[in-house]
Amino acid sequence: MQILEFDTVVIGSGLAGLSAAYHSSNFGRVAIVTKSQLDVSNSYYAQGGIAAAIAADDSPEQHAHDTLVTGRGICDTDAVDVLVREGRERVRELIDLGMQFDKENGNFVLGLEGGHTKRRILHAGGDATGKELTCFKLQLIRQKKNVEAFEFVAAVKLLQQNNRIVGVQAYDFKTNKNVIFRTKAVILATGGLSRVFARSTNPHTATGDGIALAYEAGARLADLEFIQFHPSALYIPGKEAYLISEAVRGEGAWLLNHKGERFMKDIHPLAELAPRDVVAYSIFRQIQKSGEKHIFLSLKHLEKVKIRNRFKNIDKHLREFGYDLTEDKLPISPAAHYMVGGVRTNLDAETNISGLFVCGEVASTGVMGANRLASNSLLECLVFGKRASVKAAQLQMHDYTFEDPSPIALEEANEQLFLQYQNELAELMSKNLGIVRNRKDLENAFKRFSAIVEDFDKELNEYNLIKIRNTALICKLIAQAALVREESRGGHIREDFQKESPDFKTHIIQQKNKNIEFEPIRK
Repeated sequence: MQILEFDTVVIGSGLAGLSAAYHSSNFGRVAIVTKSQLDVSNSYYAQGGIAAAIAADDSPEQHAHDTLVTGRGICDTDAVDVLVREGRERVRELIDLGMQFDKENGNFVLGLEGGHTKRRILHAGGDATGKELTCFKLQLIRQKKNVEAFEFVAAVKLLQQNNRIVGVQAYDFKTNKNVIFRTKAVILATGGLSRVFARSTNPHTATGDGIALAYEAGARLADLEFIQFHPSALYIPGKEAYLISEAVRGEGAWLLNHKGERFMKDIHPLAELAPRDVVAYSIFRQIQKSGEKHIFLSLKHLEKVKIRNRFKNIDKHLREFGYDLTEDKLPISPAAHYMVGGVRTNLDAETNISGLFVCGEVASTGVMGANRLASNSLLECLVFGKRASVKAAQLQMHDYTFEDPSPIALEEANEQLFLQYQNELAELMSKNLGIVRNRKDLENAFKRFSAIVEDFDKELNEYNLIKIRNTALICKLIAQAALVREESRGGHIREDFQKESPDFKTHIIQQKNKNIEFEPIRK
C-alpha cells in the first residue's frame, strides 16, 4: 500500500474541513481527504447565510439567548458562549481577508430567519452564501503550499494504537488502490447523514460516513435522535427535494394550507419564523389533516423586484420547474436536512480518542441542543474548525509500527446490492423515523436495522458491503436513541410521549460495546 505522512489529516471538504485545513496549515503539512470533489458538500449548497452578532443593536448575549431557546434545554451553555463570541471574531477575520458579504449603501445586509430575534444573518451572492464562502476558503487554501487535496478518496478506517490515532486507511476511486495516511491527528469533518432518508435536501454524499468511522473506532456519540427537517423543500412527485431557504420566510413569505389559511399565526408568536422544529411539525399536521402531500409557500404579496434580486438562484431554479417565485403558490413539504447530534467533543473539538477531532455537522459540540438555530451551522464550522486545528497542533508525532490493514476492494457486482439496501433503509427511515415517531414504528425499524447489521457484521473488505453495514448501523443507532428518549423535544417528536420531560434534559451517549449513558448538560 502507498503510505503518505502528514501532520494533520482532514476528512471532508465542507466549510468545517476547509476551515480546519486552513488553520492547520500554520502548523505543518495537511491532507484534505474527500470522497467526492472539494466543492461538493452541504456547506456549498447552504442558501441562507451565516449568523453573527455584528449589528449595533445586537450582541453575543442575545445570539446566545436565541440559540439556547431554540435548543430546548439540551445546549451546553459553555459551547454556545464560545460559538457566539468567537464566531463574531471568525466572521470579522473572513471580512478582513476579503470575503465579500452582501452590502447595501456600504452596510452589510442582515437577514432574519426562524428563531432569531434580531437581523444577524450575513449572506453572499443573495442566496448563494454557502457556495461563495466555501469557494473563498478554497481560494485561500490553494495558496497554501503545504496543503494537499485528495479528491475521490474515501476514508474507510481510522487506525490507532493505545487509544491514539496513528493514521487513516482510504480507498482511491481513481486508481482503485488503498492509501495509508500516517498522522498524529485526524480532523473529521464529513458532514451529515440526512441522505439516509428518502426525502432530503442534502447532496448524495451526506450519508453519515464520519459517524460510522468514529463509532467503529470507539468514539462517543451524542443526541443522534435529533434530526432537523427543513420546513420548506419544494414538493414535486418523482423529483428530488429542493431547498427553499428559510431566508425567504425571513423576507415575509407566508405558509398557507389548502384552504389558503396562514396557520402559523395561531401556533407561535413568531408565526412563519418560529424555530424549525415547530414549523416542520405544524406543516406535518396540516398535511395530515388535508390528506394532501404538501402545503404552499407564497410570496405573492411581496415586492417582486426585491425578491427576485435577493433570491436569484432560487428564482432561476424554480423557473426550471415551471414556477414563478413571486406569483405562484409553491408546493412544499418538510425534508430531512440536518443531523443535530453527532460525535461528542469537548470545547476544543476533541473526542475521547487522542488525536481524533471532529467539527461541523458530524460533531456534537453541545451548540445545537435539540434543534439547531438557523444559520448557526456555518458559524460552528468556522469556530470549531479553528479550535480543532490549534489543539491538534499541540500533539506530538509518535514513533510506531503497525501492520498494513487488510486492503479494501471495489467490486461492481455489489453496487446493485448496495442500492437495494440503501433504498430499503431510506424508506424505513422516512416511514418510521420521520418528523413524528412512536414506539411500535421505532421498534420495527430497529429490529430490521439490527438484522441487516448482523448480516454484514464481519470483517468486510469490499467498499459496497461496508457501505451497507455502515448505513444500517447509523440507522440502528438513530432508532435506538429515539426509543430511549421517551419525550418530545426539538427534532424528536413522539406521539406516545407528547411533552418534554425533565428526566430527559440530558445528552444520550452511545459508544461501541457499551451501554447507553446519560450525560448532564454542561453549564
